[in-house]
Amino acid sequence: MADFTLATDADGVAVITWDVVSKSMNVLNLEALKELDVLIDQVLADDTIKGAIITSGKDSFAGGMDLNVIAKMKEMAGDNPAQGLFDGIMGMHHVLRKIERAGMDAKTNKGGKPIACVLPGTALGIGLEIPLSCHRIFAANNPKAKIGLPEILVGIFPGAGGTTRLARKLGAMGASPFLLEGKLSDPKRAKSAGIIDEVSDDPMTAARDWVLNAKDADIVKPWDAKGYKMPGGTPYHPAGFMTFVGASAMVHGKTKGVYPAAKAMLSAVYEGAQVPFDTALKIEARWFTNVLMDPSSSSMIRSLFINKEALEKGANRPDIPDQTVKKVGVLGAGMMGAGIALVSAQAGIDVVLLDRDQAAADKGKDYSASYADKGIKRGKTTQEKKDALLSRITATDDVALLKDCDLIVEAVFEDPSIKAEITKRVEAVISNDCVFATNTSTLPITQLAKASERPEQYIGIHFFSPVEKMMLVEIIKGKETGSVAVAKALDFVRQIRKTPIVVNDARFFYANRCIIPYINEGIRMVAEGVSPALVENAAQMLGMPVGPLQLVDETSIDLGVKIAKATKAAMGDAYPDGAVDDVLFWMADKGRLGRKASAGFYTYNEKGKRTGLWEGLADQYALAEEQPELAEVQQRLIFAQVLEAVRALEEGVLEDIREGDVGAILGWGFAPWSGGPFSWLDIVGAAWAADRCDALTEKFGPRFTTPALLRDMAEEAESFYERFAAQSAA
Repeated sequence: MADFTLATDADGVAVITWDVVSKSMNVLNLEALKELDVLIDQVLADDTIKGAIITSGKDSFAGGMDLNVIAKMKEMAGDNPAQGLFDGIMGMHHVLRKIERAGMDAKTNKGGKPIACVLPGTALGIGLEIPLSCHRIFAANNPKAKIGLPEILVGIFPGAGGTTRLARKLGAMGASPFLLEGKLSDPKRAKSAGIIDEVSDDPMTAARDWVLNAKDADIVKPWDAKGYKMPGGTPYHPAGFMTFVGASAMVHGKTKGVYPAAKAMLSAVYEGAQVPFDTALKIEARWFTNVLMDPSSSSMIRSLFINKEALEKGANRPDIPDQTVKKVGVLGAGMMGAGIALVSAQAGIDVVLLDRDQAAADKGKDYSASYADKGIKRGKTTQEKKDALLSRITATDDVALLKDCDLIVEAVFEDPSIKAEITKRVEAVISNDCVFATNTSTLPITQLAKASERPEQYIGIHFFSPVEKMMLVEIIKGKETGSVAVAKALDFVRQIRKTPIVVNDARFFYANRCIIPYINEGIRMVAEGVSPALVENAAQMLGMPVGPLQLVDETSIDLGVKIAKATKAAMGDAYPDGAVDDVLFWMADKGRLGRKASAGFYTYNEKGKRTGLWEGLADQYALAEEQPELAEVQQRLIFAQVLEAVRALEEGVLEDIREGDVGAILGWGFAPWSGGPFSWLDIVGAAWAADRCDALTEKFGPRFTTPALLRDMAEEAESFYERFAAQSAA
């Protein structure tokens, strides 16, 4: 069945309806684009048709281009992929330009047919680029609808004319938040910004009336009219010059030069503003081709959308009947437990929030109340919704109230004896089929499960803090964890709208296993006399959201000390991080425990805001006279993480490289531009990575030793997604 269909009424208004039967929201593929092209030709050729309306058969207009198509465009582009991509993009421009010109005479701008677009709801990406090529955009008065161009968030930019049209419609400054930040707006805000033209309670009627009464001048776009001047000025206009200088600085400041799409989009706007519109479209197509040829874009799309969506839909879920959670018991009402209670109640799940006494439990429930109050203040929620949220949370110190729960999430202090004691108390009350999950970031699940009478029902569910903001949840299988427990955990994570990865039990699991070496490498360099500013900036220039020193300040230095002591006790003489401990323990002894103490590797003002790196570090760890090259610092920081990811896969802790990539980006912000550690290795190549590991090992020690798996892939000239793609798909 066709995605686009056409019907004409008695007054000669053609309605082109977009309705992808197999999808809940319209997404565009290449075949559907051809369908639209044919229908536009039909509208323009039929003398009985006075004009057209493009709309949707769904509650929304469109969610954008099918990302599976974008991810494969390069490989579908033939033996000369750059030329093939450029030609394909220009073909898309041709269709949208045909809509825009609508058959009008090239010299007089007369004789065209009016084409309006009606947005019943959300319109994103190509779902806004098509409307921008129409002559007038009508949106339903739907405050829940989101309108915008979010492509920059997936490593590309609007390449079907959206960049050029929006920049010419609003000016570079006006378009910048929508292009460079992917800002989304509801219909009224979109109209106020000038993105769309009208908001109506009956947009189809309004559009039909406009089509029947539109004059020649109403359908000529400003950039096609004589005397057009770009709002805010072109790059060689005094005002426009300052706009582009500022935009360039802003882009580099935010991306640190590692996100190619932002720079390419700015180049397309800058260059396109100086030439006629059709030439500007060619420039946009050239830069869009440049981005698609860069492996960063396909890696980001694959990890952040295709793989992420697959995991959220249960790609690795056991074949077990539905395990939807009806009532969850949360043990411990501290910050973590309170956050788990909040997101569970937000998902409509009844919650029993248990703590040692009623006052502590009530304090945990108050966290949800405060969260809702902030939402009310910002207009994000209502008093009624707050009341409903709180009604789903029962704060108590009575273990007996847990008896009807079908899932328990234990979030008490990270002490095996305390966890064992609460496990026994709760298992005496709950039913035999209730799944018991422990929220731990470091303690082995198999060991903790020894306190359980039902180890097959015992599992780890590791939330990241703050729970309500962090999207990743790490599910950890102990040696005896059964399939029902895994399915229950996955279904729970789906209910609370988080992204799960499932890993096997090992010290630090996956995320912490990779992030701790990153932190340690940064601290180790400080001990060696490497400038802390070099360490931090090198990390951000890799694409890490924060440097290792800032990260340890955020998570607290005393937590680092505690983890170090526990790890040393477990590993004995094999413990490798004595040099790191020297720095951490010294900092802790001086009371510099991080942000919470307003003193750590950074200094803080009275409001808790960072004011700069602490100069006192140099008194204990003097700067070396000769500082390392930036590339060497970056390689140490990135390989510290990547090699642990490879070892986790090699040892069977990770079972799916998709989980390794998605988990890295969502869990600790691993260079999103790269698509994750395995995607990064595929970009740089296993052979280059193995060579660099050998060099780093020789200079800095065995922590950089090339894993056997990576060595084998280098010798076989394989990539991770080549070797493991079939396994992931299965």
